[in-house]
Amino acid sequence: MGLMHEKRKNVKPARVLCFDLDNTLIDGSGSKDAILRTCAQLAAATGLDAARLFEANSRVWQTYWPEVERKWTLGALTGTAVSSEAWRRTLLTCGRNDESLVQLAREVHSRHAREAVRLFDDARELLNIPKSHVPFALITNGASDTQRNTLRILGIEEKFDTVVISGEVGIAKPDPSIFGLALQKLGVEPENAWHVGDSLGTDVAGALDAELVAVWLNRAEVSRNEGDPKPDYEIHSLRELTALLSVQT
Repeated sequence: MGLMHEKRKNVKPARVLCFDLDNTLIDGSGSKDAILRTCAQLAAATGLDAARLFEANSRVWQTYWPEVERKWTLGALTGTAVSSEAWRRTLLTCGRNDESLVQLAREVHSRHAREAVRLFDDARELLNIPKSHVPFALITNGASDTQRNTLRILGIEEKFDTVVISGEVGIAKPDPSIFGLALQKLGVEPENAWHVGDSLGTDVAGALDAELVAVWLNRAEVSRNEGDPKPDYEIHSLRELTALLSVQT
């Protein structure tokens, strides 16, 4: 059982459950394999070395992502644009300057990335529970096209009573106002809402600032550092959330 960590006094039962998406509900462990498959297919089509393509792509992301993460998160850049530019730089590093190859790389990677998208087992179980009286909200950072495509691939958008995506509203976690937008749509006060997420810096900090009950999903069971936000509850699996809610309600 996970830890009830730094529990706030007088925590109210959840009248709405808010969830982060990436690495909370979505298992991103297949993303590397999607890139490897893309590089192998590009190598077959171009005569380039697959290992060199993969190494170049890894280096590109190390330098390119910090340049564009904020723009992607706030909707100034689409996921498609970011992916295209990353593959353009990858191919340039390998000596190829061909827009048709960039398009091919993006399309191939998009297909493999779609195939790699999956829910964590405990997230699938949670979302497949017959709809209870507690509404679900999704509050996620990312470009609209990226996050909407993910929801569509998994067929889970209808599981949520409201979906708030940073790239659509121009506000990103940990800004407390993005939590306020979700709760406004549902007509729920912050103290009656719980937010579940994997990130101390965005999910827990943002939820606490917005005066929601913060539940840290610590799958890897890492230790908090001094100065890190203190969640109201810490769990290691979404299965523990169900048990925690049954005690609270």
